[in-house]
Amino acid sequence: MAGEMLKPKELIELKNTGALTLQDRRVFNKLIENAWGPNLGRAGHWFEIKTAELRDATDRNKRLGDSIERLMQTICLVVDEQNEVETRTALLSSNWLETNANNGTFHYKLTEELAELLKDSTIFAKLDLEVMRSFRSKYAFSLYEAIARRIRLRRFTENLTMQEIRDVLGVEEGKLSDYRNLNLRAIQPALEEVNAITPYQVAIQPKKKGRKVESFIMGWSVKDTDGMQKAYKELQQPKVGRRARVDGATDDVIG
Repeated sequence: MAGEMLKPKELIELKNTGALTLQDRRVFNKLIENAWGPNLGRAGHWFEIKTAELRDATDRNKRLGDSIERLMQTICLVVDEQNEVETRTALLSSNWLETNANNGTFHYKLTEELAELLKDSTIFAKLDLEVMRSFRSKYAFSLYEAIARRIRLRRFTENLTMQEIRDVLGVEEGKLSDYRNLNLRAIQPALEEVNAITPYQVAIQPKKKGRKVESFIMGWSVKDTDGMQKAYKELQQPKVGRRARVDGATDDVIG
């Protein structure tokens, strides 16, 4: 459907993606959207895309090149459902970028390991392209993908360890190590944006052992008609000033 993309759950559940910026994540999603089809899971297949589709009008090729290098250098971890097999892979394989004064073309391949993971994928998240373009926080971007992948499950809550919530949000290893900073700089900004501009309402509640936060309950639901209308209205507003317009509500959707 126009304005939407499908993303395999294997790509949403990648671990160790914390070093990627918001722009890197947008570029990678665009590469996956462009590669969508029977060749997505074919190892060694070359894809190509115009650079204008990978960057905003104000961006320069230098910034795009930086994103490409981080996608090549970021080694992600995929764990099978039985937690028995770990696969490590970069997000991009060989590529080349040709540019001229007004345009350019990016030619790229996925790694063999990534193509192998995707060839038999059967579970996908449906992502709204306008919503993804509107995020200011990379943590909100990651949380939105995680909820979109879970929204059709029969359950509406999930217990997550400290490491698992960091993986859901895409927090870089060694950053925001204590709960206070994690909550202030990642959890709350992510909830604020996701609850403001997406079709979903999400809550993340800490669970303590004594005085220490050790795990979380994450709950989610689809908004009602009124909530959808408010989200769409906010989506049409400038990103600047969003925090002042929304109340940061994280209504309790956990029963």
